[in-house]
Amino acid sequence: MTLAEDIRSALREAADPDRAPGQQAYMKSDMPFLGVRVPDARRVAKSRAKGRDAAALRATALELWDAADHREERYAAMALLSLAPVRADPAVVPLVEHMVRTGQWWDYTDELAHRLAELHDARPIETAALVHTWARDPDLWIRRIAILSQLGRGIRLDPAVLADTIAPSTADPEFFLRKAIGWALREYARVAPEWVRAYVDEHEVSPLTRREALKHVGAGPGPVTG
Repeated sequence: MTLAEDIRSALREAADPDRAPGQQAYMKSDMPFLGVRVPDARRVAKSRAKGRDAAALRATALELWDAADHREERYAAMALLSLAPVRADPAVVPLVEHMVRTGQWWDYTDELAHRLAELHDARPIETAALVHTWARDPDLWIRRIAILSQLGRGIRLDPAVLADTIAPSTADPEFFLRKAIGWALREYARVAPEWVRAYVDEHEVSPLTRREALKHVGAGPGPVTG
């Protein structure tokens, strides 16, 4: 049995058909669910993959993703990319991009953003260049992952990179981009509230973005309009 087959089998053993319809409805997913909780799908993948090398993890992740007929298989595929042999390895970038472009939804994109955050730590110059390009991509989900790519980095976050990934999308009316910008700014406000307040006051951002960004900071007086 291959690793992918082992993971698929374990996911089906953990399935709860009563839960599956609610999961599918919540996620607005055309792909059905097995009824496995997301943390459990991740645990299944990680437990079955112990001891596997980087090449095997990447190959299995791609196989699970592309052949998936239930959404949990894709959650398992993403979980494999978080394991030590491939974490912060630039070789996962093509996989991350493939998953975002073919997945086309927020649950995939937001989970995969953590893989880019790790790369920002490991290879800051190269990763900054990557997200600069992705932030200007026609695909909104590629732009979203670029904006969210520094989530969780706290004081390690580079505000210049954050501003660079935000800039191409501030005027875009797309909800998922405006929400992403607000979320990224809100996270940075935990360590640099005045920077975030100044940013939203000095730039034309949507009301949604502003509310999200300043949720834990306070709205302040707002920008001067003359």
